[in-house]
Amino acid sequence: QVQLVESGGGLVQAGGSLKLSCTASGNICSRNVMGWYRRAPGKERELVAACNSVGSTSYRDSVKGRFTISRDSSKNTVYLQMNSLKPEDTAVYYCFCEAGPRNWGQGTQVTVSS
Repeated sequence: QVQLVESGGGLVQAGGSLKLSCTASGNICSRNVMGWYRRAPGKERELVAACNSVGSTSYRDSVKGRFTISRDSSKNTVYLQMNSLKPEDTAVYYCFCEAGPRNWGQGTQVTVSS
C-alpha cells in the first residue's frame, strides 16, 4: 500500500499563494500519474491537476494560469503551486497516485479568505 503525505495547506487571503507538497512512500508513484483533487464543502470532489511520469500536465479550466503542478520523481513528490487564490478555491485538497488502485493522501485544508 502506497502512503501519501501532504503538506502546505493553510489560510491565505484572496490573491495570495500557497504551495502544496505530497510525498509518496516507495518509488512506484514516480512511474505513474500523480495529481490533486479537491472537495469544497457541499460539493463533489473534482480533479484539479495531474502530471504523468514524463511531465505532461492537465488542469481544470478554473485553475489554468493560476496553478502549476510539478513533480520531482527522485523524491517521489508532486507539488501544486497555487497563485492568485480565490475564495472559491477553498477546499480540502487530496493528493493521489495511480499505482494499480488509486492511492490517496489524507487531505490538506486550503482556506482562502475574501
